[in-house]
Amino acid sequence: MDRVAVIGASMTEFGQRDAWVRELLAEAGAACLDEAGVDASELEHLYVSNMASGEFEGQTGVPNALAHDLGALGAYTQRVDQTSASGGAGVYAAWQSVASGASDLTMLVGGEKMTHRTTAEATDVIASLTHPVEYKHGVTLPSFAGMTARRYLEKYDAPRESLASVAVKNHANGVDNPHAQFRKEVDEETVLGSPIVADPLRLYDFCPITDGSAALLFCPESVAAEYTDDYTVIAGIGGATDTHVVHERDDPTVMGGVVDAAEIAYEMSGLTAADVDVAELHDMFTILEVLQLEDLGFFEKGEGWKAADEGITARDGDLPVNTSGGLKSKGHPLGASGVAQVYEIHRQLTDNAGERQVSADVGLACNVGGFDNCVTTTILEAAE
Repeated sequence: MDRVAVIGASMTEFGQRDAWVRELLAEAGAACLDEAGVDASELEHLYVSNMASGEFEGQTGVPNALAHDLGALGAYTQRVDQTSASGGAGVYAAWQSVASGASDLTMLVGGEKMTHRTTAEATDVIASLTHPVEYKHGVTLPSFAGMTARRYLEKYDAPRESLASVAVKNHANGVDNPHAQFRKEVDEETVLGSPIVADPLRLYDFCPITDGSAALLFCPESVAAEYTDDYTVIAGIGGATDTHVVHERDDPTVMGGVVDAAEIAYEMSGLTAADVDVAELHDMFTILEVLQLEDLGFFEKGEGWKAADEGITARDGDLPVNTSGGLKSKGHPLGASGVAQVYEIHRQLTDNAGERQVSADVGLACNVGGFDNCVTTTILEAAE
């Protein structure tokens, strides 16, 4: 089986955009094709990762609409919805289409339009992914995050400041990302002094509501050099699903989906956590970055809280994490986030990350849906 290469990548500005999802998707898609020098008519498969265009703006049928807007008529189109992991699931679907031989040129575009809704409305749309029994009792993802953070801090005697360090780090990284929603630094005092949302987590422990889109172009590795010298290769990819009912888990501080998806991706790539030079993790809440660091194998259980605190995951640390600013600073347009994670890794591995650039040959992206309800982990390598 020929490995799959990423030969183009684009990302719109994230934030409050005066555009609907269809326009955002077309913006990223056109930029991706332009970067690779590919005409839309050459696309064989076109995937759109999107969680809730129908719920947010009453727009359905976005893949075929995008094919029309780009001029990709004739291409097979499909929408990929896996809640807030829709982008990662889209990467998986696009990888499958090329790896299987069904397509020699596939594009994935992920996007979401959210900011025109109130925070309460957006939170309710996202909370609909929870189990109906939990949803009926008013459970939301922020409440899960607060309960898990409290459990983790008490179980491992971790200081509350360690979570604030994650927010401080990711905001510092976002300053140098021209596409990020929040390009400003924050200090620990600001994070710890912000309003409580779900005790012990405060406002600055959460990512914002965001509009935006990102795109990736895939082809077989054997022909990638015909398009560009700046390509990356998907060395391994894995997906997994954890329990739908969170309270059924033996330990809520263990993200079983992350563990399983990572195991698959590592086995496929022949690599381990020790081989990864840079990572993009799903920090919808600060506690999630800590949990993923452990469950991806970078740290022993109960030790991940030290990573940002001790500068290990800083841009100049031993394992730079969320050089893009993460969801925390860059923003979290649900269907776009997993695509934007791979965009950042692709930029890093091709030495095109600008002021954010680190030294890296292997990168990992982990996109989480809900509270570990579903996960996709992708490992990329720089072209040889």
